[in-house]
Order: sequence, then structure tokens, then C-alpha cells
Amino acid sequence: MNWTWDLSVLYRDFSDENIQQDFQALKTLTEETASLLHGDAKEALEKCADAFEEISRLSARLFNFASLTLSCDAENEEAQMLMDQLMRFSVQISLLNSAYVRFLGKIENLEEIIASSEKLQKIAFSLRKDKKAAAHLMDEGTEEWILKMSLTGSDAFSTLRDKLDATLTVDINGKSIPLSAARALAYDADPQVRKDAYEAELKSYEKIDIPMAACLNSIKGEAQTLCEAEHFSSILDKTLFNSNMDRQMLDAMLSAMEDSLPAFRKYLRKKAELLGHKDGLPFYDLFAPMAAPGYEPRSYSIEEAREKLVFEMSKFSPEMGEFIRNAFDQHWIDVFPREGKSGGAFCAGIHHMDISRVLTNFAGSFSDVSTLAHELGHAWHNRCMAGLPSCLTDAPMPLAETASIFNETLLSHAVMADASDAEKLSLLEGTLMEATQAIVDIYSRYLFEYELIERRKDHTLPVSELKQLMLDAQEKTYGDGLDKHLRHPYMWACKSHYYSAGYNFYNFPYAFGQLFGTGVFALYQQQGAAFVPTYNQLLRSCGSADVADVAASVGIDIRSKAFWEKSLNVYKAYIEEFITLADRLF
Repeated sequence: MNWTWDLSVLYRDFSDENIQQDFQALKTLTEETASLLHGDAKEALEKCADAFEEISRLSARLFNFASLTLSCDAENEEAQMLMDQLMRFSVQISLLNSAYVRFLGKIENLEEIIASSEKLQKIAFSLRKDKKAAAHLMDEGTEEWILKMSLTGSDAFSTLRDKLDATLTVDINGKSIPLSAARALAYDADPQVRKDAYEAELKSYEKIDIPMAACLNSIKGEAQTLCEAEHFSSILDKTLFNSNMDRQMLDAMLSAMEDSLPAFRKYLRKKAELLGHKDGLPFYDLFAPMAAPGYEPRSYSIEEAREKLVFEMSKFSPEMGEFIRNAFDQHWIDVFPREGKSGGAFCAGIHHMDISRVLTNFAGSFSDVSTLAHELGHAWHNRCMAGLPSCLTDAPMPLAETASIFNETLLSHAVMADASDAEKLSLLEGTLMEATQAIVDIYSRYLFEYELIERRKDHTLPVSELKQLMLDAQEKTYGDGLDKHLRHPYMWACKSHYYSAGYNFYNFPYAFGQLFGTGVFALYQQQGAAFVPTYNQLLRSCGSADVADVAASVGIDIRSKAFWEKSLNVYKAYIEEFITLADRLF
């Protein structure tokens, strides 16, 4: 079976004449929509609602075809050429959006207009948020030039970073392999393979660390400039505004996370002890599979992973099980690592076609199966939003992880329910390994980026300072859970999230998603099948209200530290159970 995804549902190939036809239609519609922003406000807003829906459809189809191609073929020149054209034109779309927000910001009787229009009532949340966003627009006279300069600034540096990452090869024992394949060896059962891969990976970054540092400094420097131009007090405040969050929510979560760090360090020290390390866990063993004596952790073929996911998710909802089966059958998923393919995993939703595309780098571990469950959770979230106006389908990052974490948790519980002690130890360790990444490592990334942004205000950070900054962040979070001599000073180069031109602090939302998803799963455990419709409605509403209101719809108060502590207590209990089983079995 072909385990690459099918993009022909978008366009046949880059010679497809529909590409240029759609591109021209997008240009024409963008110009025509700009002319609507005058006269009667109600009429203008209603016409704009239809126009922006079509602009979203055309641009999503074009951008996804180019970007998804590049994610699996980083040196595809045709895809890069189309992406360059689209990025240049995206300036015009951004200017149109700003003109629309300015027009909206000047409407004094917006609530009255919304109440009088059935069409506008459907997008009321988006209208109200855009009206607030009017206070954060750049000066009209300079906006176009700033946007155009970003194409050769942060956007270009982000693209360069991705190419450096996708084309970097790692030399291991005389063999050259893609970086994504080398990182996958962190899950290998052989400790020497893990250690060799870690050392070779760190060595390989020396070939690209100077341009990587230049990319990072340029992106964060531009972010600071844009923050000032858009009248935000800080880059973090801008991220929170775009995430439909406030500082109280973030602080409650981070405070609970910080309090939980000793428990996670206890887990890491126990894992280190079991693997024969005396001074904490070396970084290369963070993802080491754990097994009791005589127990061999299971390795999955992609076919076995597929059937496992269909079976377990069908028990939650037959509709979800069938959805996952179709995702495989209809070639939504690009499965295996290869040269030129991006590392990691993601899901891209194509809303107007009610489809998604999932990228993974499957190597056969249970963690890889869990990653598939995670990304297919995103795809299910996209399905739950089918039929909504496009402006209500952009779930903010903190809520965007809800379905993915729910799926991971569902899979983990299902597998552990029938597991022997030896198997349960292995599964618990896998769950804790992933939770450690979502809580401890994400917190280290948050601390790193916060400090990076502060320092970038007055100087460009060299490679040496970036490495030390990352080690300092790992010390504050991992502490004595990690061997201080064997950490990962290049994690700033490894993680693409720091290099997003349009999104900063692309880290804490993952912790939010982990803990919020855990809290939502607890509601499912309490209510059973009756919760499924509520859950699907929760997913559908993620882009239609502030984060706190979405959470409150299922009885969760995310401004309360107690909620976050309750979710973290789940993992603290797992840690104690893991240690108890380990002491019994080893």
C-alpha cells in the first residue's frame, strides 16, 4: 500500500491550469472586496462575509498544495515558486484584512447591526474580536511596506530554517541519514544506538548553527518591531490576545506546572536509575523505551497501528472509528521519514473540502501510534467544525490541542486497562515520557523564549549565548532529573516552533492542551457515552468564543489554579504507580 498522502484532490500537479485560474480569481476577488468597504455598514459587512469565505477557500487550496508538497519535498522548485508567489500576494490579503478591521472599528452601532442580520449573527464572535483588533493595527501609511519587507525578513528566515532542517544529514557510524531519521533513533531499544544518535545529532548542528541563529535572531527582532507597531505592550500580550486568553489564565497554569516539577524530576531520576545512570537521566535516554526484565516492548507495523486506532476509537464513537479508517483509506496520511521530508508530525485542515492531511515520521513504537492518534484527533476536530463559516474554524492554539490530547489519553487508557504489570510499566512510562515533554520541556521552551525575547531587545544573541540560554532553561525545569553534563544545548535549533514568523510563544499552548485535554477526558470518564455529543460540540465551538467561555461550557474554570492542579495530579499518580511497579519488577 502507498503510505504517502494524496494531494491530487487539490490540484493534479504544478502544471494544472486550475492553479493559475484560482490564483487569478483570488487576486480579482481581493480587489473587489476592498471596494465594498464604504457606504451602508450592514450591507458592506454582509457582502464581505461572503467574499471572505471565498477568499479563504481559494487561498487555503493554493497554500496547502504548495506547503504540503514542500513539507515532504523540501527542494521542490515548482512548489517553492508557487509558495513565493502566494507569499508575495499574501501582503494584499493582509492589507485587505486590515482595511476591513479599520472599517469595522469605526462602526459605533455594531451590536445593533448584528442583531438585525441573521447572516452576521452567525459570525458575531469574529466581528466583535475584529472590532477589538482595530486598536492594534499598524499605521496605515507604513503597513504595506512593513508587510512586504517581512517577505524578505521573517518569512524568508523561517523558510530558510525549514530547508536547513529538512536537508541536514547526520553522520552515524559511517552512514549519513536525514535529521528526522536520526531523531527517531532516540526511541530505539539499543542504548548505544540512542547515545550514538544523540552525539551525532548535536555534532550535525555545528554545520548549520550560525545560519540557524541568524534566522532566530531576525525573526524575534522583527516580532519586537511589529509588536510596537501594533500597539501591544509585549510579544506575550500579543500572543495571549490572538489566543483569546489573558494573563490570569496563563499564570494559573504556569504556577501549577512549576509546582509539579519535583514530581516529574522524581520520575526522571527513577528512570535514570532503572537504566543504570547515577546522576540523572542523560538527554539521549529521555525517550528510551522501558521494559521490565524479560518483557519486550511491542513494535507496531503501520497496518497494526491503523487497526488498533480504528478499534479503540470506535469504542468511544463508531463515527470517529469510521472517520479514522477513511483517513487511512483515502490517503490523508504521509507516514514514513525520508530525505527532504520535515521531521515531527502535524495535521493540516482544508476546511472547505472537509478533509485533512496528516504528516508523521512513523518508526513503529507505541509512541508513534500515539502520535498518529494525536494528529488524527486534530483531523477529527476539523471534522467537527465542518460547515461553520471559515472565520469560526481557527481554534486558538490552546484549544487546538484538545482533541489530540483527548485521543492520546483515550488510547493510553484503553491499552493499559488490559495490560499485565510488565506491559503497564512500559505504557505508563510512555505516557509519562510524553507528559514530561508537554509539561517540563514545554515550560523550558517557554522560559527560553521569554528570556530570548527580553535579551533580543538590545543585542543579537550568538550561538554560544543561545546554547547557554537553553541549558539554563533546562536546569530550571528538569533540574536534577537530567544529567547536567548530557543535556541538549541545541534544542533552540531543533524545534521549528521558535521560527514561526506569525506566532510567538508557540509552546505554552501545548501544555494547556495537555492539561485541558486531560480535564476533558476526566469528564468523559464520569459521564460515559452521554458525553460524546457534548465533546463534539465543545470542539465545534473552539473558534466561536473566548477560551474561558469555551471551557466554562463544560464546567471548567481555567482561571483557577485548582483546575490545573487536578489535571497534574493525574500525572503525579501515574508517577507513583510507575515507581511502585518498577520497584516490584526490577
